[in-house]
Amino acid sequence: MRQAKGDYIFIVNNDTEVTPDLLHRLLAPFYNDPAIGVTSPKIRYFFEPGIIQYAGFNPMNPFTGRTSTVGDREADKGQYDVSRPTYGAHGCAMMVKRDVIDKTGMFPEVFFLYYEEWDWSARIRKAGYKIWYTADATIYHKESMSVGKQNPMKVYYHTRNRILYIRRNSAWYQRLVFYIFFASFVAPKECLKYIAARKWEHLRNFWKGMVRGYGRMRYANGGE
Repeated sequence: MRQAKGDYIFIVNNDTEVTPDLLHRLLAPFYNDPAIGVTSPKIRYFFEPGIIQYAGFNPMNPFTGRTSTVGDREADKGQYDVSRPTYGAHGCAMMVKRDVIDKTGMFPEVFFLYYEEWDWSARIRKAGYKIWYTADATIYHKESMSVGKQNPMKVYYHTRNRILYIRRNSAWYQRLVFYIFFASFVAPKECLKYIAARKWEHLRNFWKGMVRGYGRMRYANGGE
């Protein structure tokens, strides 16, 4: 992104297959509405090409640090064929206007993996831009092929970055509820799950992620 010179930057995962007209369709909404700052396509699973992974995001819950994906695991029968604003761009594929980058900066590198697109999406929307789900653009995603579905590293970053996102993007009372919820429900559940499965490395990464998530005060206050 730092090297790119264009007016629009296309960010895409390395485990995807693009369709021939993808870039054209992702660029089109910018010319129709100057308030649009980011466009994301409909994402289908590569190994199940008729199944949707992403057709927009629902709002992030500031008390749990969780959201849900519109259309995930649904057969694509045209039910999400209308483009519209959405709450978050998908890190798998997004077209970003240069003006957005100049105004909000880039991905917060402290996240490294997971939740980075949500933190950036929150900043983009606060800056007054729309994030646009582009229904007539499609990409295919080989989900979790890069990291691996059962990789303990995924546990670490999901845990750490979930906490870090809430600390950076929630009001004090939302953070308080989140801390109580996480300590009372999330931590016991995850620990018991990994102990029962004898996944000791996963358990260590969960605790490591939790400690790091709560401990990085400078990054929680917006530092990179």
